[in-house]
Amino acid sequence: MSDTLPHPALRPADERRTGDDRRIGDDRRDVNAATVLRTVLDRGPIARSRVAALTGLSASAVSRQVVDLTRIGLLCERPELTGGGAGTVGRPQLPVDVDTGRLAVAGLHIGVPYTTFSLLDLRGNVLRRQELSNRGRTGHAVLGPLLERLPRLLAQVPGGRTVVGLGAVTGGTVDPDRGMTVRHDPLRWKDMPLGELLSRASGLPVRVDNHARALTQAEILFGHPAARRSMVHLFVGHVVDAALAVAGVVHLGPASATGDVAHLPVPGDDTLCHCGRTGCLAAAASDTTLFEAAAADGITSRPDRAELIAAVQAGDRRADLLVRRRAAIVGRALALLADVVNPDLLVLTETFAVLDPVYLDVVRAEFALRSHLHRDADLLIAQRRGADALAVAAGAAVLGVLYARPLQATASAPAPPAGPGRLL
Repeated sequence: MSDTLPHPALRPADERRTGDDRRIGDDRRDVNAATVLRTVLDRGPIARSRVAALTGLSASAVSRQVVDLTRIGLLCERPELTGGGAGTVGRPQLPVDVDTGRLAVAGLHIGVPYTTFSLLDLRGNVLRRQELSNRGRTGHAVLGPLLERLPRLLAQVPGGRTVVGLGAVTGGTVDPDRGMTVRHDPLRWKDMPLGELLSRASGLPVRVDNHARALTQAEILFGHPAARRSMVHLFVGHVVDAALAVAGVVHLGPASATGDVAHLPVPGDDTLCHCGRTGCLAAAASDTTLFEAAAADGITSRPDRAELIAAVQAGDRRADLLVRRRAAIVGRALALLADVVNPDLLVLTETFAVLDPVYLDVVRAEFALRSHLHRDADLLIAQRRGADALAVAAGAAVLGVLYARPLQATASAPAPPAGPGRLL
């Protein structure tokens, strides 16, 4: 990892030690630990003997991993579920579960209108979420107030948990290895050293990523089972991004871009894109375009998400038609992506499809009409975290590393507290 991470905690899953013959054994141990941890995440509370049966690991190997994972705060025993006390006989049958009480991760989603700060437990449950207005700022001005407030936000950790890392996600082209936002046009960022700045402000290891990739990672960890086979995620907001995952691994292409769907053609649309052309998906489907159209039509007093949501929920027909038009554009884009990639799952993060299944149905209908593969439209789902989606995605940037390499990822993290108290 780069200087973004001041110590080895939460380093990328593919990083290896060199010049040490023990690394092969250590890697195997970490792979086994990840297998046990993932099985407990999926099935827990679960007995060790059942973990062994599901994973093919020996009972002794599972027991060793459970001991290690419990020691570092990732797993815990659940004796109360056996009907006995802490001294219950038959440890292989004693249920273990992901420990949601000792560790936490922090997350930042830095968007155009606001930044979302969050604290998550190890199952991706939101412990705290707070939206911070960016007040129209761009460039470095977006980060100044955030860097100043970050230590205070991190000091408000519920339940005495230890924060082991900070995930920071945003749109555009993001290089996670360098901790840098290479380009984010609406925020006017170019080569922004986001990880380094946040690490200095927080004192934590920081993992930076694109928000579509982070949403994909969250789906793989906590969402639909098909996501682990193959999936495409489309994010539609003030920026339009997509991400791809195969066999549980989120794709990171050359130059740190998964791909660029922002300029997929939208026939008949004359909205001017920042690239200087018209008919680009990023311009036709963006929140900026939608909210400006609502204001221009007199549906809202200004380009504003909350006002348009209120108009839709109040039954304003003009607002409904605007949202349906965008839903159709999104459905066409998803049909194209599905035909090219042919994934097991398509996941959409878009405000109105998440709020009301009626608009997801519009997306699905357009998808079914346009897809040449004629895939079942049920493979297209809206993400199910609602208002917490981006908060969970930001934390998932850290949690994905932790679940992939739990022993390496926590090697230099603070020891979890045995009782009340918090360490940073």
